[in-house]
Amino acid sequence: MACGEGRDLVSGDASTLGRIGVLVHGTRGPNGPGEVLLRIGGGTETYLAWSAEPIAKGASVMVIESRGARTVDVVPWTDSASLGPAM
Repeated sequence: MACGEGRDLVSGDASTLGRIGVLVHGTRGPNGPGEVLLRIGGGTETYLAWSAEPIAKGASVMVIESRGARTVDVVPWTDSASLGPAM
């Protein structure tokens, strides 16, 4: 099952959408969540993080959906600025 498929998402904290964070515990895809550290309001907070595929601890991720109750859906994120100029 892909992220967001087959369930109703609870409207959550919109301030997490689009934020980039780092996984402090890797995700296990549909088999279980990890934990992501996000900068929120001048500090950092942790959220449960779900993903369609497993993502390793330490990976950068972007929040694509909020499930409410401090739970988010994430995808792997690579900062395109760090890749250098486009060809």
